[in-house]
Amino acid sequence: MKVISLSFTFFLLMDAIGNIPLFISILKHLDPKRQQQIILRELLIALGIMIAFCLIGEAILSSLKISDYSLRMTGGIILFMIALKMIFPSAEDTHNEPTPDKEPFIVPLAVPLVAGPAILAAVILSSKQNGGYLITISAIVIAWAFSTLILLSSSMLKRWMGMRGITACERLMGLLLVMLSIQMFLGGVTQYYQSLQCL
Repeated sequence: MKVISLSFTFFLLMDAIGNIPLFISILKHLDPKRQQQIILRELLIALGIMIAFCLIGEAILSSLKISDYSLRMTGGIILFMIALKMIFPSAEDTHNEPTPDKEPFIVPLAVPLVAGPAILAAVILSSKQNGGYLITISAIVIAWAFSTLILLSSSMLKRWMGMRGITACERLMGLLLVMLSIQMFLGGVTQYYQSLQCL
């Protein structure tokens, strides 16, 4: 059950449905077969980055002397800002997507569109608090698999749902992310308060 709830959280953070217009816009100058190859390649890179952060993120935080509550509060703030952007997108976000002449590599598809700062923070926290690496990696892979299916079908979904349908789904996910971000931030505040009591 923990894996399912965690994978749902990671799926929301990857924002596959919200990324459909950006993926289509960035790859529209390529033929459909090449688009599929690039999407799969970028998503595999994103998966590798998320698993790497799961395995070595705690060591990085320890070396930088960053506490758990700092990470939770920072992750909550970043997630809240991302969620607000999903609910209230600006005209620049919706109409001026980048359209590079060359094929994208890692940036911006893998990072930060899929493996963004909010999910990387959540992955590090999860690996420390949810029974270790196995549960977190399993949740990452499940969420990644669903996100991959959606993004590989992005052109078909855009035709089927239309931009209004995609926007409605993205705003619904943004609303859920607002609640998750507040929960993450309050968890960090509570943890900080408890650490003060132990002094």
